[in-house]
Amino acid sequence: MYCPFCGHIETKVTDSRLAGEGRQIRRRRECLSCGERFTTFETAELVMPMVVKGDRSRESFDEAKLRSGMEKALEKRPVPREQLDEALSRITHKVRSLGDREVQSRAIGELVMDELRQLDEVAYVRFASVYRHFEDVEAFHEEIQRLRSQRALAPGGRDARRTPKREQGRDANRDQLPLLPLEGQGKSGGAGVEPAGGNTSDAAQGPGDANTRTDAAHADPDDPDTVTGRTVATETK
Repeated sequence: MYCPFCGHIETKVTDSRLAGEGRQIRRRRECLSCGERFTTFETAELVMPMVVKGDRSRESFDEAKLRSGMEKALEKRPVPREQLDEALSRITHKVRSLGDREVQSRAIGELVMDELRQLDEVAYVRFASVYRHFEDVEAFHEEIQRLRSQRALAPGGRDARRTPKREQGRDANRDQLPLLPLEGQGKSGGAGVEPAGGNTSDAAQGPGDANTRTDAAHADPDDPDTVTGRTVATETK
């Protein structure tokens, strides 16, 4: 094919791979004149059924129009373009697989809503509000409640995926040792155990050493006797 940048008639294919769940071939091409690279998609050209609208009028199936509606619903939502392309490919494949010469526009709208529900719930509510002609807040509330009930019934729903992580975090917390001794451990642990915040080295001292240390702690710096007692306590340790 011609180069879309300079119009040169010769281009070469540098890479080919399947896309659209195997229903397309993605080719990476390079122009032999200007060196620019671009991507093309090769698909089978099949006859799509006619779309019957609500007013009984008929029009050809337009994938570009379908993409535009989904992009508006997904505007400013964290959904990659690759996922949108895959969703469009599945919708087109389902419409083609019906085998009918005509298909109701409502049936296509339900297929779009099913795909948007899997991609992004906010985009799903946006599309549903326009497609089902929501007129007040109660209509939004009912649709959100229906979405929550479907999520609760689904075995692999969002809530089901979060539960193992929470349980795993709780189990990890149980396995960790406490950073501080439990309250009352010093009282029930018997002799030689200090309460929280005490010096653990004092547990190995005898009763006499503990008394000497206590006297030294209450010594007056100006009293020679108490200073002497403090020196004795240091030597005893």
